[in-house]
Amino acid sequence: MHLPGEVGDQAGAEALYESAYAGEACVQVMRGVLPSLQDVVYRNRVAIGVVAVTNVQRPRLTVIAAIDNLVKGAAGQAVQNMNVMLGLPETLGLAC
Repeated sequence: MHLPGEVGDQAGAEALYESAYAGEACVQVMRGVLPSLQDVVYRNRVAIGVVAVTNVQRPRLTVIAAIDNLVKGAAGQAVQNMNVMLGLPETLGLAC
């Protein structure tokens, strides 16, 4: 897969994640900020954020993914997997 823009480009990395997770109801790519617990608490969601690292010679990015491990962890994942196995909508009974 080709990364839009130059390697280490924040907007290009965000576009790459958005493309990879397009159509995934429980994945949110946050543009320009890193996720925090407030973005995921009580939700079966993973929030992904990318920011450029400053004051380094070579371009670097920091990528952070945040989940509420009580919801997106074992319990929420079990419900999501059960839905898929039973042919139900993946997010049935879940707050993404």
